[in-house]
Amino acid sequence: MANHKSSIKRIRQTEARRLHNRYYAKTTRNAVRNLRATSDKAEAQALYPKVSSMLDKLAKIKVIHANKASNLKSKLAIYINKL
Repeated sequence: MANHKSSIKRIRQTEARRLHNRYYAKTTRNAVRNLRATSDKAEAQALYPKVSSMLDKLAKIKVIHANKASNLKSKLAIYINKL
């Protein structure tokens, strides 16, 4: 167990941040999964800007790496164009 006040506070902050990041990362992963499961091109094109925005926001706050966000957006765009 931590002995210093600062380390106890750091543990609290880290746990709160972890839960926050986990929620938004999971929500975005589900959105990507739903977009990939879509077989209707019009619906997929409507979902793409929202999912793209979610990925950009996660990259901005460094929940995921910027390159991962770019790779996912690129692959989703390729998928939509193939529909």
